[in-house]
Amino acid sequence: MKVLVVEDTATTAAVLVRHLEALGFDAIVAKNGEDGVDAFVRERPDIVLLDILLPGIDGIEVARRIRAQERDGEWTPVIYLSAKNDDAAIEAGLSAGGDDYLTKPISPVVLTAKLRAMQRLAQAQKSLLLLTQRLDEANRRLQEMVHVDGLTGVANRRAFDARLSEEWRRCARLEKPLTLLLFDIDYFKRYNDSRGHLGGDDALKRVAQALSGALQRPGDLLARYGGEEFAAVLPEVDDEGGKIVAERMRAAVAALRIPHPDSPIGRSITVSVGGASALPGKTARVDSPAVLLDLADRALYRAKAAGRNRAVVLPAAMLTEPDSEAVAPGA
Repeated sequence: MKVLVVEDTATTAAVLVRHLEALGFDAIVAKNGEDGVDAFVRERPDIVLLDILLPGIDGIEVARRIRAQERDGEWTPVIYLSAKNDDAAIEAGLSAGGDDYLTKPISPVVLTAKLRAMQRLAQAQKSLLLLTQRLDEANRRLQEMVHVDGLTGVANRRAFDARLSEEWRRCARLEKPLTLLLFDIDYFKRYNDSRGHLGGDDALKRVAQALSGALQRPGDLLARYGGEEFAAVLPEVDDEGGKIVAERMRAAVAALRIPHPDSPIGRSITVSVGGASALPGKTARVDSPAVLLDLADRALYRAKAAGRNRAVVLPAAMLTEPDSEAVAPGA
């Protein structure tokens, strides 16, 4: 362990260094307060022995600055060394961030005992900090598991529902458009039947990666909506922007060229895309995320009815009338 000694008297500093080295500590010496703060930042010692009477800033100010330099969760034991032993001096030193107070001349026996005690406390603090970090990481991973689809690695339905509601409220507050896209892998049941579930799972993973990679803004979200369906939430994007994004995502899947001999529309896996765009709280008859989702589903039906492997993205106002023909998802 490293011990920083901030002491302006050379003989006292030399005695302390010899004692520390005999105990197995690495000693670092600073001769004034400013150098002591610099040495703390540079060396990150495990314990600080700090004289109160120093040239320039005194030991109490040094303690304050040391505490200000500590990162979240860190604690470095600070032991004052001083010829003063009155209650006011001790109280001032401890209030400034010190942990103990030894009066000069320093008893080697008492100093050893204090150092060992602080060493144990510092090690316990580090162990506690490490445990806290591990728990935080475990909680972060747990949250990811709760909100990530286990097969494809993109957001799951729970995360999608939460983000859609959140962006609906935010866009309503900012009076910005919100576009929702739905994707369905064309004739995926036939693919699954011919390639088996393992082949189907691999295709789902690759399609999810292609769709996710085609999203270019950090604020956009791709989620597995269910089965072979995916959804994308595009905040602050109107229908024209949604068309551009939808077509880019559709093309990204087509570019994979995953063989699909049983598809009536080609020889590789493709997706149909439906999208709806609205101004939350402003577009007539579109008063909730659920309505926008229903309208995006209608647009998806239109894409399927028009021959699949295409994107249909429209303003919500153009989708509020029921379609005359519906196509079953996954057909």
